[in-house]
Amino acid sequence: MGPGELDDVDHAILAALQEDARNNTNAAISERVGVSPSTVGKRIKRLEADGVLRGYVPVIDYERAGFPLHVLFVCTATIPDREALTEQLQSVDGIVFVRELMTGQENVHIQAVGTSKDDITAIARQIDRLGFEVVDEVLMRDEYVRPSVRFTRQA
Repeated sequence: MGPGELDDVDHAILAALQEDARNNTNAAISERVGVSPSTVGKRIKRLEADGVLRGYVPVIDYERAGFPLHVLFVCTATIPDREALTEQLQSVDGIVFVRELMTGQENVHIQAVGTSKDDITAIARQIDRLGFEVVDEVLMRDEYVRPSVRFTRQA
């Protein structure tokens, strides 16, 4: 499914889920969108199957969850190997977020959490062993996530 294949109902469902996926029921979304709850459910299943909806992720305060160190590793991976290397990161315990960038240098940003400097050092070593060049390590203070894409068509 390409971007042109989503209609206004799909966009409205995505907007509702983006605002609050945890507390939005099919019934609540159906009232907002103007279709039946079963239609919402079928559309959500299709959006998931087509890879438009790739998951539902909680926003966690890692410090309150017992992981006081939140570090951003700015890395470089060779362009031919970048995708395969980022896939391998999924198995590294402590890595909570990976961003692959379309640039030659500093093209992978990896966020990791740990309880101690030893945890972070172990993660850094694993990143290095996989073949990434760690360019910088930054201790993060906080991170804010909010929906900003509005799934409405401009006339």
